[in-house]
Parts: sequence; structure tokens; C-alpha cells
Amino acid sequence: MRGVYPVAQIRAAEQVLLARLPEGALMQRAAHALSVQCADLLDGVYGARVALLVGGGNNGGDALFAGARLARRGARVTAVPVDAGRVHGAGLAALLRAGGRVGGAVPDGADLVVDGMFGIGGRAGLTGRAADLAAAAQGYRTVAVDVPSGVDADAGASGGRAVRADVTVTFGALKTGIVAGDGAVAAGQVRLVDIGLDLPAAHAHVLEAADAAGLLPRPGAHDDKYTRGVVGVVAGCEQYAGAGVLATGAAVHGGAGLVRYLGRAPEPVRARYPEVVVHPGALPGQVQVQAWVVGPGLGTDGAAHDLLRGVLATDVPVIADADAITMIASDPGLVRERAAPTVLTPHDHEFARLAGEVGPDRLGAARRAAAGIGAIVLLKGDVTVVAAPDGTAYLNPTGTPWLGTAGSGDVLSGLVGALLAGGLEPALAAATGAFVHGVAGQQAAAAGPPSATDVLAAIPRATATLAR
Repeated sequence: MRGVYPVAQIRAAEQVLLARLPEGALMQRAAHALSVQCADLLDGVYGARVALLVGGGNNGGDALFAGARLARRGARVTAVPVDAGRVHGAGLAALLRAGGRVGGAVPDGADLVVDGMFGIGGRAGLTGRAADLAAAAQGYRTVAVDVPSGVDADAGASGGRAVRADVTVTFGALKTGIVAGDGAVAAGQVRLVDIGLDLPAAHAHVLEAADAAGLLPRPGAHDDKYTRGVVGVVAGCEQYAGAGVLATGAAVHGGAGLVRYLGRAPEPVRARYPEVVVHPGALPGQVQVQAWVVGPGLGTDGAAHDLLRGVLATDVPVIADADAITMIASDPGLVRERAAPTVLTPHDHEFARLAGEVGPDRLGAARRAAAGIGAIVLLKGDVTVVAAPDGTAYLNPTGTPWLGTAGSGDVLSGLVGALLAGGLEPALAAATGAFVHGVAGQQAAAAGPPSATDVLAAIPRATATLAR
């Protein structure tokens, strides 16, 4: 698990390190690491054409010193300042001594463009000459220094006006803005370089494959269907019977020992999954489970409200999705008054009904909603964010835009329900479920545009991949 940090904590750690090191040593560490990463992206350094887009701050200095190192190895390096009157003096002098030059535009046929215009202090969205240079870099292999210029390093916002990097070389720690929101797309592949920062414990994390594999419940020699976790599914109605099938199937394939179905469309579930115990007409309080999945395709009429209230009145973890979120938005006390954990899984429109518009700061919005309603919030998106009421958060690096398809969220709900029933701490169950769901989506998409059924079918393969 890799920690994710706000700018203020990174700056504070940098100041402590700067006070201990000789002047300029920290920039040289960063420049050396940057030059190594740039060299790795070139098909040979000697003779390569490298353009440095540089601002006047430390970010520009990192790029210039890295460019000097490349120039000494035979690269043809051109510095292109945002403002010719504001360039890092020592960095520019080093580049010129190494044989580099200064130009007014990105050279035609550049083999690599290094974005060193703005760093972690930059604002969202580029304007003027910086925007023109970012546009000129499009089509060339581009490396961003620390944070792509135009990306807010805390929120990840860019307004669609940022450098679009193939690789971002970031120093010391992951910044929130390159793993969430627009910034996660603008950053491309993120390569984290250790420069010796001493940071506090992180409150936000990015799960990695080894984390997800370690968190997935594995049955032991003495486990049975009850100890592996019993999931209750309250999903589906006559009009949306498929939602119940998808959520139930994901719970089955997600590792639950036993799945009980109490939804409003029992026959399709019974026909598709004979291993599921169907309880037609039963109330949630009448069956024993370790976790509930409620909401997908359930409807919002009086009968659906009664089922939701019955689920939320139990003392086990609940994952509420889709129609359940719509009903909870009109009566949030149903969740606030629960002692047992609740996981809510809204997309942006559902989130707006719960807690207002998401806005550009997706991590901040998820944390605000989680604290306000007293539940874990899994905010779906290109980078899914899981936030707990205490501020602990997880950002999911897996997935594909192809997961934006009908029924995909129903699959995610059933999968998280199985992990909750298996005993995972609720926020980690939500984060692990999102990770596995994302891997399943990627694998399903490899064969062409996937349906939710394809994603569901890929869950066992995804978990097997992680196990290996």
C-alpha cells in the first residue's frame, strides 16, 4: 500500500530535509532521478532530441539540471522557457555549460518533452504561453516533473487544460492530485522516486496488487460455508430482475460461502444460481447473514422502502447501492442511526442526491460525505475513491472506462458484500472489491467491449491473477 499525501505535508517534510542537506543537494537528487527516468524512455541518449518546458521555480530547476545530465551524455537538449525573464539561473547555466541551448518553441521531431513548467504549487488549468506549450507537446512522448503542469496537486483538478504526460516522475511521495480526478489521467504512468523525505503516516492510500491479494479471504482447512461468510442479497424486482441476478452472482463468485436471496425477483436468481438459497417473501430480520447487499434494481416503492428499513435495522454490515441510495438520500437518518457499518456506492449523480455535487476534488467530496452521513462512501469513477468517516481513504488504480456499462455497479456491490461477509474491515472490503472489479473489467475488456455479465464472469480469473 502506498501512501498519498497533501501538498502541505510534503512541503513540511521537504523543509526538514533541506535544513539538513547542503544547499542544492535535494534538487540534485531530484534531477539525477529525473535524468535516469528520461534516459530509460529514450531509445539511446546520444543524439536524442530533448525539449525542456521550464518555469522559473524549483520544478524548472529540476528539469534544467536533469537536461544538463542528458546533454553531457550526448543528447541535444533545448530549454523552452514559459517566461524568458524568469528561469532558474543555476539550472540554466548548468545546461548551457553542458552544451544545451535555449529556444522559443518545442523543436520539431523531439524524442522527449520534459514538462517542468509548474510543480506542486501550480494551479488547476493552464493559460497563455504555458497552455500553448502544453498543446505543442501533444504528440510527443512527454515526462512530467513531479506533477503535470496545470494539475492541482491536492485536488487533481485541471479543467481539461493541463499537460498530458505519458510518464510522471514524482519525488518523495504520491501527491493526491496525480492519483485522483483529472490528474490521474494527465499523469499517465506514475513513477515514484525516493528522495529521503520523512513523512508521517498517510491517511490516504493506493492499493497495489499484493495488497489486494493479501486481503482477499482464503478458506482454511477447517472452514465451512458458514464460516466463509453468508451474504444476504436484497436486489431486483420484476422490471429490473437482472440487477438481482448480477449482484447475487458477484456474491457467489466473490468468495462467499453461502448466498441468501430475499429480493423481489426470485425465479431468475433461482434459475441462474441453484446454489443460492432463495427466501421468497421473507423479511431481513428472519434470516441470518454476516453482511447484506441491498438496492440494485430494487425499486423505490413502499415495499422497497420496507425491505431497505429491514436490512438497515440489522446489526451486520450493509452495502447499499442504486435504489437504496436514492431512498437513503431522502432519509439519511436510516444510516446515521446504525451502529453497524454501512457502505454506500454512489456514482456522481447519486452522490449529488446524498451530499451535493462532487466538484473537482473527488477525494475531498467523498470524505465530506462519509463524515456527514457516518458511512463509508465508495465514489465510483475513473479512479474510484473509498472514504471512511474518520478520513481514512483509498484510491483504486485499476479499472477501465468500459466499466461504465449497465449492471457493472451491481456486480461491484455483490463482490463487496462477499468481502464484508468474509470478515474484511468495511473500508478495506470496499477498496479491495473495487480493485478486483477493476481487474475483472480490464480482463473482460481485452476481448472487446464487455457487458456487466462479462465482468461478472471475469471475477474468478481476476482473483486467480492476483493470487499468482
